[in-house]
Amino acid sequence: MTIDVIGEFIGTLLLIFLGDGVVANVSLRHSKGENAGWVAIAMGWGFAVGVAAYATGHLGPAHLNPAVSLAFAISGDITWLVFMKYVIAQMLGGLLGAILVWVMYRPHFEETEDPATILGVFATGPAIRSYGDNFISEVLGTFVLVFGIMAFGYTEMAPGFGTTVVAMLIMSIGLSLGGPTGYAINPARDLAPRIVHAILPITHKGDSDWGYSWIPIVGPLVGGIIAALIISWIPVV
Repeated sequence: MTIDVIGEFIGTLLLIFLGDGVVANVSLRHSKGENAGWVAIAMGWGFAVGVAAYATGHLGPAHLNPAVSLAFAISGDITWLVFMKYVIAQMLGGLLGAILVWVMYRPHFEETEDPATILGVFATGPAIRSYGDNFISEVLGTFVLVFGIMAFGYTEMAPGFGTTVVAMLIMSIGLSLGGPTGYAINPARDLAPRIVHAILPITHKGDSDWGYSWIPIVGPLVGGIIAALIISWIPVV
């Protein structure tokens, strides 16, 4: 296993541990952060991306997201073999990160009786269930993410500052575009924790809503593809 693949594993683990962790903190019963609200979640996810990327950016590209890796494979920055290795590492990191959230908040999961709240810690879901609209929301949100990440590469920034800008981009997406679906914008962020939700012995949990699960997988991948294609058509001046 190469060091960049290890970086994707560790980075995604940190991303999910901190990202799903802020949702647990805000949502679960008797947590000190209970009812802190959507702004706390959006900021927490933004900081999670920043921390994870800064912690592992010296190991590799710190994509931490199959949609981002797919876009860079389409652009030719990574090979398709590397893409597959990154996706596997991202999924494994997401699985372990979600398990750690359960370990961290286990007593609070036991105190929380609402199955939807429990699932919401691990996986995204629509505010209004309309699969076509939900799909479009995930495509557009991920397009903004991937287009932003790839476009930032054409701007000269102080070393390391690009990671801060990406963290701000995540916060912006959450605050502006996150309401309809909870902005998965990352297949590993949603699928890996959803699997963990399905297999963990969590008291009061319901089903894992597999009927919806394709949207936060396919939508982000489509958004990443569109962003990569549009970026390739824009002339660099």
